[in-house]
This record gives sequence, structure tokens and C-alpha cells, in this order.
Amino acid sequence: MVKDLFERIQNNKGPLGRWASQAEGYYVFPKLEGELGPRMQFHGREILNWSINDYLGLANHPEIRKVDAEAAAQYGAAYPMGARMMSGHTTLHEQLQDELAAFVGKEAAYLLNFGYQGMVSTIDALVTKNDVIVYDVDGHGCIIDGVRLHMGKRFTYKHNDVESLEKNLQRATKMATELGGGILVITEGVFGMRGQQGKLKEIVALKKKYNFRLLVDDAHGFGTLGKTGAGAGEEQGCQEGIDVYFSTFAKSMASIGAFVAGDKDIIDYLKYNLRSQMFAKSLPMIFTVGALKRLQMLRTMPELKDKLWENVNYLQNGLKSKGFNIGDTNTCVTPVYLEGSIPEAMVMVNDLRENYNIFLSIVVYPVIPKGIILLRMIPTASHTIADIDETLSAFEAIREKLSNGTYKAIAEKTTVDVSAE
Repeated sequence: MVKDLFERIQNNKGPLGRWASQAEGYYVFPKLEGELGPRMQFHGREILNWSINDYLGLANHPEIRKVDAEAAAQYGAAYPMGARMMSGHTTLHEQLQDELAAFVGKEAAYLLNFGYQGMVSTIDALVTKNDVIVYDVDGHGCIIDGVRLHMGKRFTYKHNDVESLEKNLQRATKMATELGGGILVITEGVFGMRGQQGKLKEIVALKKKYNFRLLVDDAHGFGTLGKTGAGAGEEQGCQEGIDVYFSTFAKSMASIGAFVAGDKDIIDYLKYNLRSQMFAKSLPMIFTVGALKRLQMLRTMPELKDKLWENVNYLQNGLKSKGFNIGDTNTCVTPVYLEGSIPEAMVMVNDLRENYNIFLSIVVYPVIPKGIILLRMIPTASHTIADIDETLSAFEAIREKLSNGTYKAIAEKTTVDVSAE
């Protein structure tokens, strides 16, 4: 008997979807309003926002808004029409590619419409069924989905564990030799949940013993790490060992789009084989022109990154001095680990938003292990020291309520009313 395809979907909403009736519109799919920045509006009140991926404070920068508006007035939202290969290619797209390549120290770059789809398609284009992929088990969803498309062998190694990587490289070497293929290693420059840098320098060093190519997703490192802001590879002094460098505009550039960079022959190959770009409309001129301006500011205004790191250091040092566990982050991403259940986490975040006017991302199982609550903060150059002091005080208060059972008691007695304005 053939089952109705939708029966499973209707009966099992998934580990996150099962909370939708309580969470949607408040804990997930929240509506932040007002101008982008540290202070926004949520459910009719001003909140201090720690959940905006605007590291350098460019999202609402007056120079950026001016250029974006001028580009919209000049080109409209549609131009250019069509895919790059057919009718959507322009001199400004080429200029942006050249400047991006130079900025990250690579021969060439290719512009993409989105980071997520771009990474999925890059992995798909780089490997055949005879090749072997070895990737960090904690890789971003775009990496996981890209690997899922691979029809060949793949191995995961323990998170940021070079010894585990080497063991899997030995397995991959044997397998690739038998199949007559190659090896692609994939990691991140910065792991966006825990804030750790990928061990790029150590991975590059393994090239002396094993024959593989390295693909790095540096979405959170681009613009925030390295002397010039060129990312985790520059920070660790091994940028030349990264064969394919990938990043998105959705973090430091505060926009839409992405790029992939590497040797010219590899980028030329990807131009003709990246299905997510070949069969998609070209990145609109509004975003292309805007990205050129943003990249110029990254290059010429180091004070933006300096201010970002002033805030990062003040926030992270303040948390550690007050006894909070922020793991081993060595980037701007600031996680705070607490022990508690999902219902306790929901009550706690409700308290943060309603009584302390602080908005941040909450991460629970299945993204992280059961019994752990991760409060993830993204400091930006736009935050102030006063913002951080206010947040540190609120964190001390909520930790006390979590540890003394206040949140547990509330969670056991009632369901949080997330529909109230």
C-alpha cells in the first residue's frame, strides 16, 4: 500500500517544527522593525539587538545607503536581466570580481548570487563520483547539503581535530587511489555557531604529506580577521594554501551575494560549471554596485574593524570575568553556554526580551546537545560600551534565575504567551 506522501509531514513536524505553535513569531521568525542597528523595535518596544550579522556596521551607514539608493535610481531592481552566461554580464560584475580576488590574494574570483546556494554548487562542480570529500563534522548546512549531492565517497572528521583529519586523509588516499580520483578537504574559516577559527594552518601543513585540495568557507572571517580583513587565512598566515576561498556578502558586507576565488584556471572552470549561477538570474546591479562600495570601505577604513574588535574584546572579557562559559571562541562570534531545557530556554529568552529589552539568538537541541542552551551574540562596530555593560548586567540576572529554578518553575506551570504584544 502506497502511503500519502504528506502523512509523515503532517504527523511529524520535525525537531524544531514541533515547537512552532509556541515559538513562531517570537522565538523563530521574529519581526524586527525600524532602521537596522543595535537598537530596533520588537513587539512595539525598543530592544538591544545582538542578532544582526552586520559586523562592521555598514548596513545603515550613510555612505552605503547613498550608494545603494543611487544605484537603485540608475538601474532599477531588474537590471541586468538573465543569467550571466546569456545576458546578465556587465563590466561592473567583472570589476567587483577583480577587486575581490586582489583583496583575498587570489588570481581570480567569480561572483555568485547567494552564499548558501553558491557553496552547494561549488562543491558539486569541484568533484566527480571518483573523488573523495573529507569535511569537518560541524560544517555549515550549505557544506552538508553540497556534500549530499556528491555521488562518491565522503568522510567526516571530528570538529577541528587535525589528528582525526589525518586519519581520514589516510582512508581517503587509499580510496581515491583505487578509484583514480582526487581528494577535496572542506572546512570553515570561522565556525559561526561556536566562534572558533578552523585550523587552516595545520590543515595546509598536511599538504606536505597528502595530495588534496582545500576549500574554505570564510563567511564570518572575511572582513573581520587578518591584518587587512582578508579573512582567517590571512589571520593564520596560510592564505596561499587555500585552493578555493569562498565567502558571502551577508556578514561584513551587510548585503546579498557571494564569491569564490582561486587560481584562474579553477575559477574559469567554475564559471562554466556552477549550476546555481549558470541557471540563475545575474546578481542585480543594485547589489553589485553596493558591494563595490562596501569593499572599498573594507579596504580604506580600518577603523571599522578596529572598533568591532574593541567591542568584541570588551564583551568577551566581561563575560569571562563574570564567570560565563564562552567556549574557545577566537573570533567575533560570541557564544554563551548555559545548562537547561528547551522550555527553560524559552522562558529565559522571553524574560530577556520583555524585562531587559535584549534580543539575541537562542540555540538549542538538535543544533547543540540536549541540556545545553547557547545564547549567540554577534557584536558589531555599531554597538557601544554602554550597550555591552547593559547586556552583562542582564546576563548576571538571568543566570541567577536559571540556576535557582525560577525559569524551570515557570516552564512547568505555564506555556509562555508568545502572542501577546
